[in-house]
Order: sequence, then C-alpha cells, then structure tokens
Amino acid sequence: MNTNQGTTRNPIKQLAGQTVIYGMSSILGRFLNWLLVTLYTNIFLPAEYGIVTELYAYVTFLMIVMTYGMETGFFRFADSNEKMNRVYSTTIASLFTSSTIFIVLLWLFSHPIANIIRYPGHPEYVTWLALIVGLDSFTAIPFAKLRQQNRPIRFMVLKLVNIFINIAANLFFLLLCPWILKNHPGSFIHLVYSPSIGVGYIFISNLIASLATLLILAPDIFRNLKLSDTDLKLLKEMLIYSLPLLVAGFAGMINETLDRILLKYLVADPHDAMRQVGIYGANYKLSILLTMFIQAFRYAAEPFFFSHAKEKNSKDIYADVMRYFVIFGLLIFLGVMLYIDVVKYFIGTKYHEGLKVVPILLLANLCLGIYYNLAIWYKLNNMTKFGAYIAIFGAAITIVANILLIPVLGYVGSAWATFICYFLMMVVSYIYGRKYFPIDYKLKTIGEYFFTAMCIFVASILSRHAPGHINLAINSLLMAGFVYQIVKNEKPGWLKIKSR
Repeated sequence: MNTNQGTTRNPIKQLAGQTVIYGMSSILGRFLNWLLVTLYTNIFLPAEYGIVTELYAYVTFLMIVMTYGMETGFFRFADSNEKMNRVYSTTIASLFTSSTIFIVLLWLFSHPIANIIRYPGHPEYVTWLALIVGLDSFTAIPFAKLRQQNRPIRFMVLKLVNIFINIAANLFFLLLCPWILKNHPGSFIHLVYSPSIGVGYIFISNLIASLATLLILAPDIFRNLKLSDTDLKLLKEMLIYSLPLLVAGFAGMINETLDRILLKYLVADPHDAMRQVGIYGANYKLSILLTMFIQAFRYAAEPFFFSHAKEKNSKDIYADVMRYFVIFGLLIFLGVMLYIDVVKYFIGTKYHEGLKVVPILLLANLCLGIYYNLAIWYKLNNMTKFGAYIAIFGAAITIVANILLIPVLGYVGSAWATFICYFLMMVVSYIYGRKYFPIDYKLKTIGEYFFTAMCIFVASILSRHAPGHINLAINSLLMAGFVYQIVKNEKPGWLKIKSR
C-alpha cells in the first residue's frame, strides 16, 4: 500500500495528477455518455426520455442505500497493510449479502413496485434496475480499493471498459437493430430485438455493461478475499462510522435528484409532466462538464485528504486545494455559458427551450463542489453525524423549495431549488467548519474570482444580440481576460508548488 509515497514534497501536484487520471475516465466516459444523450434526445420524444430521467433518479437513491457509506468507511479503517485484508474481506462479504437480498426482493415484488411508481405495464424496468444497482453496489469496494492503493490507471481502464460496453450496446439496440429490421425484416434480429421495448434498451445496455464489469473485476475481487478474515465486530464499527454517511448520502441524493421525481407529480399540467421531466433532464446534462470535474476531484481528494491529515501544513494544503478547485470550476462555468450556442447542439432541438436552467444548475453544482471541499472538517474529526445533519437540512430545503416553486415555474423551479439547497449547505458547512476545524480559505481572493466570472457572464448575455461570429469573438476575449487574471494572480503560487 503506497498511499503516502511521494506525497510529502508536492501534495498539490499529486492531487492534481491523480485528479487528471481519474478525470480521464470520468470526463471521457461522461463525455461519451453525454453523446448518448445526443442520441437519446434525437430518437426519443421528451416524454419518452423523461422515463429514463426519472428512473435513473431512483437508481441514484438506491445506490446510496446499497453502498451505505462503506466506501468512506473502507478508506477510514484500511489505514495499514495489517488491517487491509480484514477490512476488505469484511466489506466485500457485507455488500455481497446485502446486494443479493436486494435483487431478490425487488425481483419478487417488481409488479407492485412498478404500480407504485406509475409504470404498471413495465415491471421489467424494476427488475433491470435492481440488477444494475445490485451489481454496481457490489463492485464499489473493489474500485475503492484501487483508489486506496493509488492505482488510478487500473481504475481508469476498468471504468472506460464499462462505458464502452454500455455505448456499444446502446448503438446496437437503438441504431443497428432498427436499421437491420427496417432493411431486412426477415433476418434473425427479431430474436434479440423488439421495437416495443423502446427506452428499455437504455437500461438493458447499462445492465450488460455492469455485468461485464463484474466479470472483469472478479480476479481483483477474489485475489485478496478470505472469508476467514471477515470480522463481525469490525463490521459493526464500520457501520457505526458509515451509517451517518448513508443518511448524508441519501439526503444528498434528495438534493441532487428528487426534483426529477417530484416534477412528475407537481407540474401544474399533469399531461405535460413527463415532457418537462425529459427537457429538464436533458438540459441538466449540459452541466455535465462541471459535474465530471467534481466527480474526478472527489475520487482523488478523499484518500488525499486523509493521507495528509497528520502533516503540519495540512490546513494550508486544503486551503490551496479549495482555491484551485474554485478557479477550475469557474473556468468550466464560463466555458459552457460563453459557448452555449455550440454546447446546446449536444441535445436535440426539441429540448432547447430548457437552456435557461443551465447557468443556474452550473452554479448550483459549483456550490456543491465547494461543499465537498469544506466537508473535510467533519470527516477528519470523526464527526460524520454533522454531514448527515447538513445533508438533511439540505434535503428539507430541496423538498420545500420544489413543492413551492414547481407548480409556479415548472422545471425552472427545480433548478432554483437545487441552487438554493447547495448554496445554503455550503454556507452552513463553512460556518461549522470555522468552529471545529478552522482553515484560512482566502475568501477575498476566491470572492474576486467569483465577482469577475459573474461580470463576464453578464457581459456575454448583453452581447448575445451581436452577429454570431462577433459574439463568439467577444466571448473568447472575455474568457481570455479571465484566464489572464488567473495566471497573473496564481503564477507565484504555481511556481512555489513546482519547487516543492
């Protein structure tokens, strides 16, 4: 285990390097999945794509429940080579048991569950999603072990294999099979393809990819797995540590995805509900660049923060990380919004009416990323219950704001509810962090970057009536100005990091 190897001299460079590697799988993978959204939104009507948006919202909730905070618990308890095998075997055994029970239960009760979520004719959706959640939950710890062992290349390759299989299956079912059926109606293709399944092939493709990933991971899973190493006492300790993270994670998913579920029930015109869900879900995907960056950062940052916790200058390192995170987050925000006339073509034209929610969602996710940085105070102090409290607070805000705003503003209300939630969570976490784990985050510098970015965004809005090529030139100059400000301000700090 090499968690501390090479980290003393230049920890920011190490974190940046691992964020890039994790990001290659996350960014490239999500970009390719982003292209699938282009495919979906040009094949399916907004109401049909709304089914995908809603059901995957349920999946995110279930993934939190079925991993029950054990990833972070794994990092917390596998802090030495002596404990690694015992922690790993105990965690794997626990997740295998819970995932198996989950799949069996949802398969047995697929019909009543389908009726409850208003898909009475499609119990197969429940079964497919149960298998996806169960398989992905079980493989979460093998992937966490790769992160804990500083093996980002292996992690990246496996994630990309999963994505490419998913994409290949989507292209096969959604493009190749319909083409073969149309041009060769008597061919064998009717044995594996039925047009009536429609959007269901999106779930089937995901399931194929998840199953393939499990098979590829099998050697890694069983290499260090010893049932004799499982320890119920250790499992109890891990659950006590991790279950508050389950509550926090579940509440976090309420903040992140409940809007796509509530839209179906709260939109003023019920006949328009699924169309709005589809439009909102597609435009949410346009904020994916920032989401990808946050995900890549989280993969690298969590083990990084724990490994540097005992260093004398750890708080200075955390402050630097926050500042650089905000800088890159604002660059992504401006990159999307200044070139939105290009970015918008990644979704079908039937969905363009929802572009107004993109800046709101980008800023909301930037607040969420800042919150993830701030959350280090309760994770390092073993005060994970505060993470649960803050997430529950955010969930309450999300629920109330959606109930109040959706009937009035539709999916735009969901976007504002998301921003309000993440902004308040960020503020609350900062206040408590100042009390229990004070870090000098250089708020003045961060505030200057925010102010400049927002001024540039407003200027770009005012220039939108200019001819296309002129507008593009203006926005490019505005972006160049922001980059110049960053380079001017940060160059001494980058040189300092380079010399460590």
